[in-house]
Amino acid sequence: MALIVQKYGGTSVGDVDRIKNVARRIKKTREEGNGLVVVVSARSGVTNELIARAQAITERPDTRELDMLLAIGEQETIALTAMALQAIGVPAVSYTGAQAGILTDQVFTKAKIKQIVPKGILKDLKAGKIVIVAGFQGINEEGQITTLGRGGSDLTAIALAAAVQADKCEIYTDVDGVYTADPRIVKTAQKIDEISYDEMLELASLGSKVMQSRSVEFAKKYGVVFEVRSSFNHNPGTIVKEEVAYMEKVVVRGVAVDKDQAKVVISNLPDKPASAATIFNALAEASINVDMIVQNVAHTGGVDLTFTVQRDDAMSAVKVLPAVLKKLGGGEIKAYDNIAKLSVVGVGMRTHAGVAAALFTALGDKGINIQLIGTSEIKITLAVDRAKADEAVRAAHEAFGLSK
Repeated sequence: MALIVQKYGGTSVGDVDRIKNVARRIKKTREEGNGLVVVVSARSGVTNELIARAQAITERPDTRELDMLLAIGEQETIALTAMALQAIGVPAVSYTGAQAGILTDQVFTKAKIKQIVPKGILKDLKAGKIVIVAGFQGINEEGQITTLGRGGSDLTAIALAAAVQADKCEIYTDVDGVYTADPRIVKTAQKIDEISYDEMLELASLGSKVMQSRSVEFAKKYGVVFEVRSSFNHNPGTIVKEEVAYMEKVVVRGVAVDKDQAKVVISNLPDKPASAATIFNALAEASINVDMIVQNVAHTGGVDLTFTVQRDDAMSAVKVLPAVLKKLGGGEIKAYDNIAKLSVVGVGMRTHAGVAAALFTALGDKGINIQLIGTSEIKITLAVDRAKADEAVRAAHEAFGLSK
């Protein structure tokens, strides 16, 4: 008998009919002779509704109380899913994150999993029950409910798969796998059968909405092979696994775009030691994450420093940095929120030359200007005008033959 961990997202359990559909799918998997731990999210829209209610009471809700509130969403779904299974003759029991033994650090609203002690889960599995676990939540050492932040249910499923030594982990969502590009932008995008952890990590961090990057990081760390599938059909999905030799034959695995970006330019910065360190330390203290960074010598003898941030953080950077520039002895700051970040990803880049040339040529042929360039071993990232982002994705997709 195989032990399988399945995770169903908010869209998959969005209403009673969908919960019943999930229950039938679980029953079918059990009838094939498998033991099952099932992780569920809150119904689609519920978490946002709860946050809105909290903010209607106070603009800045206490984080402990917010976690108490948000945990309700998953608690509703686990009980309804267990009831749906029981109604079709399948023994099932629901667990909150705390009951499942998911122990976290002390940080509310974005806790990290420290340990999972699955004694109760293993006992109920041995008794022949399906165990339904609330995703997105755990408990800290003081007994307080904590939530794991965005992508928390995926993280719960992968962490549980590692803790119970599952044979398989399946992530069910409203798409049937990982595609070479967003199918809404590129109509000829193809589903990828297998992808490496590193490629999936890059795509997740660069705008692909299928998985959050920290879930993939956890899977890589503990060697959890997982499959991204649709809960609305029975088609095979995309398997995410350790890199193997044949993966290098595909030069570019996929194209991602993030339109929620801004560019910050500091001009005429005094050219002296530790200027950049002072600026980026100030941004770090303000919890502003910086991505692409370019520094050039200015015609005035100083330096021009350009970097990208999330669009929501651009105005925060503009507010934080003037005092820093005054301390450094000069510099002017401007923010531009009309850019997008385009990335091509593939482990094959390590062993194939000419990827950058092909990408730059494809964009140049379409008259798309490149504002910034960043690279790693398996990706090339460019900043382009947001208005041209979709056209850039299609050009890159075509240049590397990803529609075949």
